[in-house]
Amino acid sequence: MIRSRHNSSGAFGMALFALIALLPIGFSLGYAAAYSVGLAGLLSEGFTLEHWARLFSDGEVGRAFGLSLYVAAVTVALSVSLALALLLFLRRPLKEGPLSYVIYFPLAIPATVAAFLVFQLFSGAGYAARWLLHFGVIDDVAQMPNLVNDPYAFGIILAHVSLATPFFILLFAQLYETEKVEALAETARTLGASRRACLYRVAVPILLTRSFTNVILLFIFVFGSYEIPLLLGRQSPQMVSVLTMRKYAMFDLTQKPEAFIVAWLYTALVLALIGWAFRSGRAGGRV
Repeated sequence: MIRSRHNSSGAFGMALFALIALLPIGFSLGYAAAYSVGLAGLLSEGFTLEHWARLFSDGEVGRAFGLSLYVAAVTVALSVSLALALLLFLRRPLKEGPLSYVIYFPLAIPATVAAFLVFQLFSGAGYAARWLLHFGVIDDVAQMPNLVNDPYAFGIILAHVSLATPFFILLFAQLYETEKVEALAETARTLGASRRACLYRVAVPILLTRSFTNVILLFIFVFGSYEIPLLLGRQSPQMVSVLTMRKYAMFDLTQKPEAFIVAWLYTALVLALIGWAFRSGRAGGRV
C-alpha cells in the first residue's frame, strides 16, 4: 500500500514536471521550427527553406557560434585553472582571515555591473591606461591595448572569469573538505608519492571529477550570455545571444525567422550538452 502511494506520488510529480517545464520548452521549440520554415508567424506562406539557406549563406551564424564556443571554452579553462591554483596554494588564507570574506564579494556583482567595471578599467582611455600613464609606464593612452570591443573578446572573457572564479574557489573548497582530499594526499605521501604527484594525481583529478557537471553548466552559461557580450563585444562577429536578439528585434521582419533558427540551434546544442553532462555524471557517480 505504501509502495503504491509512493509510485503514485512519483508519477504525479513527473507529470507535473512535464507539464510545467518540458511542455513549454517543447512548444517553444516546435513554434520556432515552424516559424523558421514558413509554417507559422507573420511571414507564413507555406513550407520553405529559404530562411535557412539565407542564414547560412553569409556565414554569420557560423562565426557567431565559433566566437561563442571560443569565449566559453577560454572562460572555463581560465576560471577553473585559476580557482584550482588559488585554492591549492592559498587554502589557509581562503579558509581563515579577510580573504575568506572578500572572496564572496564578486558573487554579488550582476553581469551588467561586471561588464561596466571592465569597460571603465580596460577601455582605450580607461582607468588602467590613465594609471599606467601617470606612473610613466606608457607615454600616451593610445599605447594601451584596447581590451573592450577587441577581436579576441578579451573584455568579455575577463568579465566572465572575474565572476566565475570565486564561485569555483568556493566549490573546490567545499569539495576539498567533503572528499577528504587532504587525507588522501597524506596517504599517497605515506606510500612514497611526491608533493607534486599528490597535487596533480590526487587533488586535481578528484576536484575536477566532482565538479564536472558544474564546469559544463558554466560553459553553457557563458555560451549563451547576453549582457556582457552586448556591452563589451564587437558588432561583428557577435555572440549567439546578441545575434539572436538583434535579428529578432530588427524592423526587417524577414530577419525574425533567422532569429528563431539561431535560437533553435542554440537550444538543441544546450540540451545535448546537458544530456551528455548528466549522463556522464551518473556513469561516474558524480551526480
